[in-house]
Amino acid sequence: MSTELKPDVCIVGGGSAGLVAAAGAAQLGLDVVLIERGLMGGDCLNFGCVPSKALIAAAKAAQAQRTGAAFGIAPVEPNVDFAKVMDHVAGVIAAIAPNDSVERFEKLGVRVLKEEARFIGRTALQAGPHRVSSRRIVLATGSRPTTPSIPGLADVPHFTNETVFANRALPDHLIVIGGGPIGLEMAQAHRRLGARVTVLEAFDFLAKDDPELSAVVVSRLREEGVVLRGRVKLAGVERAAAGIAVMLEGGERLEGSHLLVATGRAPNIESLDLEKAGVLHTKRGISVDGSLRTSNRNVWAIGDCNGLYAFTHMAGYEASLFIRGALFRAPARLDTSIVPWATYTDPELAQVGVSEGEARKAHGETIRVLRWKLAENDRAQAERETDGLVRVITDSRGRILGAAIVGPHAGDLIQPWCLAISRRLKISAMASFVPPYPTLGEASKRAAGSYYTETLFGPRTRWLVRLLARLPVW
Repeated sequence: MSTELKPDVCIVGGGSAGLVAAAGAAQLGLDVVLIERGLMGGDCLNFGCVPSKALIAAAKAAQAQRTGAAFGIAPVEPNVDFAKVMDHVAGVIAAIAPNDSVERFEKLGVRVLKEEARFIGRTALQAGPHRVSSRRIVLATGSRPTTPSIPGLADVPHFTNETVFANRALPDHLIVIGGGPIGLEMAQAHRRLGARVTVLEAFDFLAKDDPELSAVVVSRLREEGVVLRGRVKLAGVERAAAGIAVMLEGGERLEGSHLLVATGRAPNIESLDLEKAGVLHTKRGISVDGSLRTSNRNVWAIGDCNGLYAFTHMAGYEASLFIRGALFRAPARLDTSIVPWATYTDPELAQVGVSEGEARKAHGETIRVLRWKLAENDRAQAERETDGLVRVITDSRGRILGAAIVGPHAGDLIQPWCLAISRRLKISAMASFVPPYPTLGEASKRAAGSYYTETLFGPRTRWLVRLLARLPVW
């Protein structure tokens, strides 16, 4: 039956961004309609963050059995039941799914329409038999994996992040096209679970990350047996007796049993009929201003569909800005400088703020680069996890511009630096807090404290202390 709905807020997309916006608006007492054509929870729950981290956790458990010699524990090759590993992955998704379910959001007062939405006017959408009109429309349609234009790729079976977690047979030899975070996370996980793995990358591995820190990750993967081939050009893909074959320019041919393509993402915007709403967009995503409003003042775009940062935490941040700006009418401007990103290989790699190159471009040679190696950290030594470092960039006055960490739990260790940058703190704040001992977090304090080493222990300070030592005790 056709219905006409006129909610206070209409949200298109039930992934991370849309669900945060819907829950916030509904709990504020507004009438909310949420339109989702696919799975609730979006890419993060079903095909991205959640299943990948569950697979990585299983792989880490397998690797622990191989690496006990340093602790006096005899290493053994793990007996991996890959189908049960994937049962674990599915179980984690199922445990989290109720938080993102239709039932939960209906209990919050959200009307959920399981339909595909398209604009039929500047403030109106058609969703199946429903016409939805609203003065506040939020587009949160997410993104999908893209495949490069390699001859023959469309004619051979291959995984993307949307299909790899449905696989229940351990690949004999997994070939990964793409050496970014997704490609390397999946490469290491499959290698640790027993597959042979080769990664092919057209440029540099983890090219968007700090090269000094990404080199630590690349080195570890090579040590574990992942074959990494950087700066290669692919000539084609075809079926082979083993499964698939990838041809490189120059005539080299690589055969594998399975192929994973992890080369990029594209926004899900084609079916929205954005032109009918006057919403400007490019192939990278929907164009937005600093408040995430589109060229149509009644429409906002949050999450992956605006093409800014394809991170779940960015989606949540942008949803909160919509609530603050559009619903509370409070100042709410996007600040990308405070958004961290992390790669969950082992060791992990995490960054926030600007890189050293960006800092030098903006501030010249006046910046300070502070480093502290995990080999100098007692907890890292105790756990035999000494590959890594903390690196911090400040300006000449000690204001923190950026921080990067490679090492165990880097995604957690970066969080105090996120706070420091978001609150515009100086390096003195990070140098003066008292961490518990022994913890990996001490490395951040030691890196911050190194800012003052030359001043505290230089000739002038030593002269002053000797002079003060001659005075009577007070």
